[in-house]
Amino acid sequence: MSRIGKKPVPLPKGVTAQVTGRTLVITGPKGEITRTFHPEMTLVVEENTVVVRRPSDESFHKALHGLSRTLVANMVAGVTEGFRKQLEIQGVGYKAEVRPFGLQLVVGFSHPVKYEAPKGVKLSVDNNTIVKIEGVDKEMVGQVAAEIRSIRPPEPYKGKGIRYVGEQVRRKAGKTAQAATK
Repeated sequence: MSRIGKKPVPLPKGVTAQVTGRTLVITGPKGEITRTFHPEMTLVVEENTVVVRRPSDESFHKALHGLSRTLVANMVAGVTEGFRKQLEIQGVGYKAEVRPFGLQLVVGFSHPVKYEAPKGVKLSVDNNTIVKIEGVDKEMVGQVAAEIRSIRPPEPYKGKGIRYVGEQVRRKAGKTAQAATK
């Protein structure tokens, strides 16, 4: 049996779960998340917990069992606490601004870069250099952070670019001038 999969996911106060077919809807104080699960996994709501069951002990079903349970746990955590990522912009003149469509970044290109935030994700900026991404869906928050970082990833020579807060960028030594030998 999957050690992770066999644990029921407890529902805190104020969180409700509803299963229809293979779709699970979890509602909480921060919002609502809907997800469709693999047709071979069975989801059941029992006494303020969500239980995931699998049909057999095949390795595929064991893997799906643990994955499905973790996805349910992330949904519950998202509607109670929410998920958050922070990005840091480094470079002379590099900055970010919140706009009605999402985010406008000035990161060394000849033009400002516009990033449109998907529905359900909140973007905010501190000191023009720290971008905060918040939402109830863990996958969506991580995807938005990765997309913003990919606009100008940190380069290894000067370290300029967009990085996660606390990310270590391996620096390289630049070219060294060589004396002409003849």
